[in-house]
Amino acid sequence: MLMQPVRTADLIRKYYAGHPKAWQILLIHSRQVTRRAVKVGRALQDKQQVDLQFIAEAAMLHDIGMLLTHAPDLHCYGEGSYLRHGIKGRELLEGEGLPRHARVCERHIGIGLTAEEIRQQKLPLPERDMLPETLEEQIICYADLFYSKDPKKLNKEKSPDKVRKTLAKYGEQKLLTFDRWLLTFEPELS
Repeated sequence: MLMQPVRTADLIRKYYAGHPKAWQILLIHSRQVTRRAVKVGRALQDKQQVDLQFIAEAAMLHDIGMLLTHAPDLHCYGEGSYLRHGIKGRELLEGEGLPRHARVCERHIGIGLTAEEIRQQKLPLPERDMLPETLEEQIICYADLFYSKDPKKLNKEKSPDKVRKTLAKYGEQKLLTFDRWLLTFEPELS
């Protein structure tokens, strides 16, 4: 059964209309992530079933919760750590009746987080696994690694080596996951 397309522009407008600078940052970043994620999904279609409509929607909405956190550099003046933007996005999208899209928000942070990592690092997050599980979740998480929301870096794409360098400080397992994704999703960049 085909699902009705989610009107991502309407949802973003609903939450960001009074915050034009944050809205602009979100749109630029989300469009970059969406383009790459859809490109990866299309390339994989011959080998496996990929929900391109969902990838496009969820990639546009993956950072919708950032406005509800305190990230002044991104013109977001909510409460709590920016690290919680995934949780906040999940809450927003669950409230909108989009549980599948909500999972992407929560699970896209870095390469994903385990309950053990959250506990050991004393992160301000619920102690549960927040790892991308489905192919679509993994593709969006992967695509997000190449783009920053930092206004000074907003229009720059990171190279795979730059992504690796960023991930290296989080441990060997994160690098192995990225390298596996790179080989699967964009082998031409390996």
